[in-house]
Formats: sequence, C-alpha cells, structure tokens
Amino acid sequence: MRYLRYCLWMVVAAVLAVGIVACKQKIRKEPPLLLEEPPLLLENGDNAEELPPPTGPVADNSRCHVCHINYEDEELAVVHARADIGCEQCHGACYPHCSDEDNITPPDIMFPLAKITSFCMGCHPRDNISSLHKSFLAGTTKEKYCTDCHGEHRLGYRTRKWDKTTGELIEDDKVRMLTDEVPG
Repeated sequence: MRYLRYCLWMVVAAVLAVGIVACKQKIRKEPPLLLEEPPLLLENGDNAEELPPPTGPVADNSRCHVCHINYEDEELAVVHARADIGCEQCHGACYPHCSDEDNITPPDIMFPLAKITSFCMGCHPRDNISSLHKSFLAGTTKEKYCTDCHGEHRLGYRTRKWDKTTGELIEDDKVRMLTDEVPG
C-alpha cells in the first residue's frame, strides 16, 4: 500500500510539473504587449516642437536626471544638451554627489546668484550676445541674472541646501534613505 501511495504522488507531481512547463511555454508564445503611445519618460518635452532639431551629438544627462527629473524638459538644460553641453560641463562630474543616495554631498560646482552671469559669459561673450541684451548687460533691467529669463534652472523645492560658495550643508530635512542615523 505504501508503495502504491508513493507511485501515486510521483504521478501527481509529474503531471503538475508538465502542466507548469506547458503554461510557461504558452505564456512565452504570446506576443508582447505594445503600448499605443510611448511611455511618458521617453517622450520629448512640451517645448520639443518649439526647438530646432539637434544638429549634432546630444549630451547624455540621464545620470543627473535620475534624481533631477525636473531638468529633463527644462529650457536651459534642453537647449544646452542639444548643443552637446551636459550638466557636467557647468556643475562638474559630481561623482560623490551622484553616489550619495542620502544627498548629503553637494555637487562639485554650484553658483551663487552673483556668479551666474559671469559664468554664462565664459561661453557667451558680450560680442556674441544679441543687441536685446544691451540693457541687461548695462544693469538697467529688473532682470539681474541670465537665469531670470533663460529657463527655470532652480529647484522649486529643496530638501537640502548648501552654501554655494563653501559647499557646507546649511539646511537639511534629516530624512535618510540608507540609514536611520542622523549626522551630527
């Protein structure tokens, strides 16, 4: 009787195994699900129609956009990326910042407001800027910084703030992703 029960269980197990394998093969034979529209993150931004198509290589800022997704469609970032000028060229490679999931480490280069225009002028010298900027360059407009008109290249909400000159952490919401410890 024991031998018969053992054989019966073996037959049941074999039938189950065959059934499972057959189901897996059936699933694999079905065609993949295709979306009618591209996923949201693969679409071009809202301003895509307004911008001319890139004429050469485009900067890959995907490493930065993992956390700073708000800049993926931001005018200043998009215009520069289409000219093959990536985030790194202004803000540095930022390897420690990119590797810090708790976001305690500042980017390599940050710009206090007073340094934004002079930095921009490093690549966009006065003699290459349109005459529309004459009053801006003379300091007679309400706009004081290039980013007052060009893009919204500032985070709307910050969980961390650093002194942009020294890199010292000056505001912190104390939320940590990797540990419960709060640095002293």
